[in-house]
Amino acid sequence: MAKTRIKAKLKKGVVTVKALAKHPMLSYVEAEKAKKEANFITYVVAKVNGNIVYEVSTSQFLSKNPYMKFSFHADAVGAKKGDNIEFTWVDLKGNTQADKAKIK
Repeated sequence: MAKTRIKAKLKKGVVTVKALAKHPMLSYVEAEKAKKEANFITYVVAKVNGNIVYEVSTSQFLSKNPYMKFSFHADAVGAKKGDNIEFTWVDLKGNTQADKAKIK
């Protein structure tokens, strides 16, 4: 699987994260037309220092190569510049992709 592109920036006590997950996101309808098996991201979690800062269950209705953007307060999880944010997703087939990026 291709790496998830992650950018995390700390500014005024808030960390803003932008992530681009590389995935075909084949819905049931698209899969039937293409005579393939449906497969899309079903779960996403992001952690800093072992603390969950973003968690979501997703469906087939996200676009191909979904882009996600979220923010969290650095003080709430003790995040600082240089810490790693770990971004993990799981798809319908059980494939998992985990990537890290430093908070800048």
